[in-house]
Amino acid sequence: MAHLTLVLPYALPLPEFAPDLARALNTPALAALLSRTSSHAQHRTGEAVHALPHETWLARSLGLEREGRPAFAAAAMRGLGLDPGEGNWFIVNPAHIQIARSHLMMADLRQLALSEDEGRALFEAARPLCEEAGHRLAYGDAGTWFLRADAWTGLDLATPDTVVGMDLTDFMPKGDKALPYRRLQNEIQMLWYAHPVNAAREARRLPPVNAFWLWGAADTNAGRHSAMLTHAVPGWLAALGGRRLDTLAGLDAVLGQDAMLVAGDLAEAAIAADWGSWVMGMQRFEEQLFAPLLATLKDGRLKRLRLVLSSREALLDLSTTGLAQRKFWNRPTLARLSA
Repeated sequence: MAHLTLVLPYALPLPEFAPDLARALNTPALAALLSRTSSHAQHRTGEAVHALPHETWLARSLGLEREGRPAFAAAAMRGLGLDPGEGNWFIVNPAHIQIARSHLMMADLRQLALSEDEGRALFEAARPLCEEAGHRLAYGDAGTWFLRADAWTGLDLATPDTVVGMDLTDFMPKGDKALPYRRLQNEIQMLWYAHPVNAAREARRLPPVNAFWLWGAADTNAGRHSAMLTHAVPGWLAALGGRRLDTLAGLDAVLGQDAMLVAGDLAEAAIAADWGSWVMGMQRFEEQLFAPLLATLKDGRLKRLRLVLSSREALLDLSTTGLAQRKFWNRPTLARLSA
């Protein structure tokens, strides 16, 4: 019998919305999984964070952490068929930065809907500027590039999902090492401002790609983790795993061995505070994940299920087994979503 770890970013609602959202859910299987457990723990983040709880958890679980920060770049490169070799590599995400009332703000990268042709064209435009500055730029996919900058070690950079919707002033790197980064950012912004890709996107009422976000620095040659499966996650995260699932149907095929599944279906709705869509996403999880996995625990096909649910502020880590599900005296409840 196998063990499965199910990681669901944004499956914990924010505390101020949690009671109402829990009442709106019709998820009896999830309630049983949350209530009848063999272990559980909840962790809350501090105020000044540079990675979300699930990102920190993944970095530690996969051994991809450097100085307390996720160090995903080299492993993601290998997952996308690139050889990082030596040097200090960063993940580069093309981005849209907009002016709010009093500050700059980065939009959710998922909303860019950048095609391969668009990503490749913007990459080829930016590459000469990077090379002139002494940095190699490598292409992974439309929204996931990599920059080698050996002299930029120590830059204090946050993950893109950490900064989305926030005041970017609080997350921009500071100090002497940040000056070359900002200079390169400005040069590429000016180049992309009049690029045909952005003209075409604006004609289709899509946000222009007017900046890039740098993060995930790593100098290790760690590879992908073949036992990790992913569904509906950003390109860098999919690259860390061994298999991408187009659908969550047919989970029986992955229950024969120990595995981890990261499903990012809830991210866009939660980031946008679209709680109606979030509830519908949780209902789909009930049908496609929670109910089938509860059944496999009860009939013995799955020995242990570990659930890792997170929000921007907290992470809930619990485990359950077939034996734990026999605790009939523990009434199934969604109370732990509100803890």
